[in-house]
Amino acid sequence: MVADCFTSPRRRMTAALTAALTAATVRMKLVSAMNPFPYPFPPLEPIDNTKPLPLLYPQNPERRENTHKLPFTKWRSPSPRSPPPSPPSPSPLTSPPTKPPSLFNSSKPLQNHERDIPPPSSGTGSAAEVEGLILEKFVKARLPGGFAAQTLIGTGRRKCAIARVVIQEGSGKFIINYRDAKEYMQGNPLWLQYIKNPLMTLGYESTYDVFVKAHGGGLSGQAQAISLGIARALLKVSENHRAPLRKEGLLTRDSRVVERKKVGLKKARKAPQYSKR
Repeated sequence: MVADCFTSPRRRMTAALTAALTAATVRMKLVSAMNPFPYPFPPLEPIDNTKPLPLLYPQNPERRENTHKLPFTKWRSPSPRSPPPSPPSPSPLTSPPTKPPSLFNSSKPLQNHERDIPPPSSGTGSAAEVEGLILEKFVKARLPGGFAAQTLIGTGRRKCAIARVVIQEGSGKFIINYRDAKEYMQGNPLWLQYIKNPLMTLGYESTYDVFVKAHGGGLSGQAQAISLGIARALLKVSENHRAPLRKEGLLTRDSRVVERKKVGLKKARKAPQYSKR
């Protein structure tokens, strides 16, 4: 063989491939000489553009391909639809039932005994939303003119929380942002103790109603802000309350806030771990 005269495997492979390609070329030339056509299949007939093309969908003769080369055919218009049947006219003998007059949707002004009735709950509203609407209506009825128009009012602050507190003589209700205090404080005993501490110090747990509007910070900061606001509002009731409240430290504004982060440190004072090398 031709490849036996070479000792290198790469040269042997190159020589073998060259011999195979040469043999294939000679075989193709012999086949071409025996075949009268230049290709193993006869040439295609030239396409005549004047003849219409065959139907693409024989079952639907109206749908053709290349319709711009065919004579125009008018499409059949769809059959007109019959109008829908009209609803039966009501009989003059039977009149449609009338709805009973609604207490809340009527234009008639409400009477005094009807104003305290809460609006009916819709199917999508939950019980908590209905209770919130009732408490909001109750607070607005007790505080005409809003929080700013009241006399026994105190403002407390703690960290980022601000609480505006109004106290009135009542039965000991505690409402924060139109919600019950225990529900708003999530039943946390420490936070509930914060907001009740000024009233318990003076023995007014069931003497005053407390209405609070708080925002900012978290529940812990809001609870301590409410405590300071109640203590300041109790001072407007009587100056004699100052001594017992001062003794318990309820009139002192806690000025502690989170210390700012420093550049190069992880937090306010925490530094990254020291590495000698």
